Amino acid sequence: MHIHILGICGTFMGGIASIARQAGHRVTGCDANVYPPMSTQLEAQGIELIEGFSPDQLLQFETMPDLFVVGNVVSRGNPLMEAILNQGLPYISGPQWLVEQVLYDRHVLAVAGTHGKTTTSAMLTWILEFNGYKPGYLIGGVPLNFTVSARLGESKYFVIEADEYDTAFFDKRSKFLHYRPRTALLSNLEFDHADIFADLAAIETQFHHLVRTVPSDGLLVVNGEEPALERVVTRGAWAPVEQFGHDANCAWSLVSQVGDGFIVLKHGEEVATVNWAPDSGVMGRHNQLNALAAIASANHIGISPANAARALAEFKNVKRRLETIGVAKNITVYDDFAHHPTAITTTVDGLRRRVGQARILAVLEPRSNTMKLGVMKAQLPNSLQQADKVFAYGAKSGKESLGWDLAEVLAPLNSKEPSKARAFDDLDALVAAVANEAKSGDQVLVMSNGGFGGIHLKILKAISA
Repeated sequence: MHIHILGICGTFMGGIASIARQAGHRVTGCDANVYPPMSTQLEAQGIELIEGFSPDQLLQFETMPDLFVVGNVVSRGNPLMEAILNQGLPYISGPQWLVEQVLYDRHVLAVAGTHGKTTTSAMLTWILEFNGYKPGYLIGGVPLNFTVSARLGESKYFVIEADEYDTAFFDKRSKFLHYRPRTALLSNLEFDHADIFADLAAIETQFHHLVRTVPSDGLLVVNGEEPALERVVTRGAWAPVEQFGHDANCAWSLVSQVGDGFIVLKHGEEVATVNWAPDSGVMGRHNQLNALAAIASANHIGISPANAARALAEFKNVKRRLETIGVAKNITVYDDFAHHPTAITTTVDGLRRRVGQARILAVLEPRSNTMKLGVMKAQLPNSLQQADKVFAYGAKSGKESLGWDLAEVLAPLNSKEPSKARAFDDLDALVAAVANEAKSGDQVLVMSNGGFGGIHLKILKAISA
C-alpha cells in the first residue's frame, strides 16, 4: 500500500511513517517545514519528503496514493487537504491508522500524563527490550538506548506515548482514546493545552474515557499523589488499579538513596534497588516516580522488579531531557524540553540536586500554546525560584509573539534580588547577556519545546569567544 502522510515531520507522524515503512508500505509525506533531524531520519528509511502542502504534489505520483494519513497540524483550508476532500480521496487520522494496522492485536502499554510521558515511555520500552521482549514502540522523542523514536517490533508488546492532544481536524477526541491499552500508566494530570481544553475538568473527562477502554483483565497504574487522577479513577474504573508514589500506602512506593537511586517497595516489601548509570542523565524526584511507574507497568506483563531495576541501571535518557550540549570554559550548557511551569520546576530541581551549590543560569522560551495564551504565566516566577539567574525570551511581534508582558510576569523574582530575572525580545542580546554573566562552574539550562533559534550553540560560541 502507498500511504502519503500530511504533517510527516512531527514526532508522532514521523514515528507512524517509520512504522509503516518497516511494515512494508511505500511511504511518502509532506510538511510545511522539512528539516533535520526528522527529515534525515525519514529519508534514510527511503521515505520521500515534499516541502509544503500544495495540491500540485498529487500530480507527482504515477498512481494516486491508496490512503492519506492526516496529522493534527492540518486544518480545514489547507490546500492539499481541500484537494483531497474535493476529489473524494481516502483519508484517515494517524492514531486511527495506527490502531487498525498495528495495535489491533498487540498488548499495548500506554503512558499518559501531563509531564514525563516521553521519559517514562523510554524507560518502559528499555525495560522490555533489556529483558528480551523485543517490543514495538512509538515515543515522542529519541531514546538514547535506541537509534529511532519508533519501531514496529517483533513481539505482541507495544509501548506508546499516549498524548491527550486532539486526533485530527475531523476527530477532536484525544489521541490516546484510539489505542485500547491493556496496561495504562497515568503518571500525573494538570491543566495544559489551553488552546483545545477549557479547563482541567475537560481533560479529566478525556482521561476517564481512556480509563473506560482498559479491559477488566488489564491494569491501571496510577500516580497516588495526584488529586486529578484520583477524581478520574473515582468516576469509574473497570480494571484493577495499582497506585504508585512516595506514600508507603501505595501498592508501589520507594525510598530515596544517595545519588537519586532508590529502593522499590511493593506493598511495603523491598523488591528491588535502582541505581542509575553515572552517564544516564537521569535525576530528580520526578524521574524516580517515572521509573517506579515503569517498573509497576512492566511487572504486569511478567518482568520482575529486580529485572526491571537491572535494565534501568543501563538506561540512558531521551534527547532534550537535561541533555548536555557542550562545555566551554568549564561552563556547561544543557537542553531541556520543559514547557510548563511544573516541568520547569522539576527540571531546575533535578539539576540543582545534581550540581549542588553551583550557579544555575536558566534560559527560557515560553512558546507552548498554553504558555503563549498566558494561562500559566502566574506560575512562572515560582517555577524558577531555584535558579540563580533567569534569562527569558519572548518575541513582541510575529507568529511566535507572546500575548502578555514577560518582564512584568517575571518581576516578582527581582523583589528580593534585583536583576535576577531579565526579559529579552532579541535573541542575540540574550545570548550576549548570558555569555557576559556566565562564570567558570556555572550551569546554563536552556528550556524550550522548540528549536529556540539554535541558542545552545550560540551561547557556547559566545562563551568561548
